[in-house]
Amino acid sequence: MSNITKASSGSILTLSFNRPEKMNALTRDMYADLATALNEAAGDFGVRAVILTSTGAHFTAGNDIRDFMEHPPTTEDSTVAAFLGALLDFPKPLLAAVNGNAIGVGTTMLLHCDVVVADPDATFSMPFASLGLVPEAGSSLLFPELVGYQRAAKIFMTGESFSAESAKEMGLVAEISTDAYATALVIAQQIAEQPPTAIINTKALIKASKHDAVAAVMKAEFQLFSLALTSDEAMEAFMKFMAKKSAEKGAK
Repeated sequence: MSNITKASSGSILTLSFNRPEKMNALTRDMYADLATALNEAAGDFGVRAVILTSTGAHFTAGNDIRDFMEHPPTTEDSTVAAFLGALLDFPKPLLAAVNGNAIGVGTTMLLHCDVVVADPDATFSMPFASLGLVPEAGSSLLFPELVGYQRAAKIFMTGESFSAESAKEMGLVAEISTDAYATALVIAQQIAEQPPTAIINTKALIKASKHDAVAAVMKAEFQLFSLALTSDEAMEAFMKFMAKKSAEKGAK
């Protein structure tokens, strides 16, 4: 079974992270599948909106650290870059239904979504600096613009997590629901009933003032992220992370 599953409900396409045994940590292959699915949906007239969600208890633990250590995505033709580009350029409504942990890219990808619905117990974090890395997915521009410089700096620099209520207050989340996916599906269906060209043009207008700036920032982030991935600092942080995970697993 693929680690990215697709399901359709009328004109709504749902893409689910399907690796619950690893908290839906994203691998290179999963990034490739997501990029392909988004690009195909962009060109499919029958798809009016896409929902990103997950199976299991968590949205995603972010990048699969072991996969990153063994195959660092340091080139602009990597599957990670392909996914981020597909997110940035996706022309149709993109929603997300989030439960459990949304770590790293699990949070930054939400900055590209048009509507995010979260479970009351959902938790968000972007611990890039804690791993010797830098923010990605345009988050170093989009997040401070959304929440203010000092709040963004504190979250990025400490790696702290924040709740669904905080995420809603910040504007990262539109709604909180005990059935996040069902609520997201209702909203997606409401959007899908609107004239499709008007929706696409509305999204384009809303995003127009920032698109090129976000693209430029994403390119700079990727270059610094790639350099950081191969640094001694990141390798040490990764090894500490892996050792901590092994110790936690052994204690269970």
